[in-house]
Amino acid sequence: MSAATKKTITIRLKKGLVACNPVQRATVVGLGLKRREQVRTLENTPSVRGMIKKVLHLVEVVSETR
Repeated sequence: MSAATKKTITIRLKKGLVACNPVQRATVVGLGLKRREQVRTLENTPSVRGMIKKVLHLVEVVSETR
């Protein structure tokens, strides 16, 4: 699979991490998000989708390419 045809998912951190437990905070940092309203585009893999599912109340899926 070439770099141009890889599936990606774009996420945005919509809430702050002040009141989160340490596991949720570590998951958000593992996704590469550090501050509110920050946007990251990641490869759409089962592990990334599982991380997003764990903190779905903190992040928003902006777009998804298939």
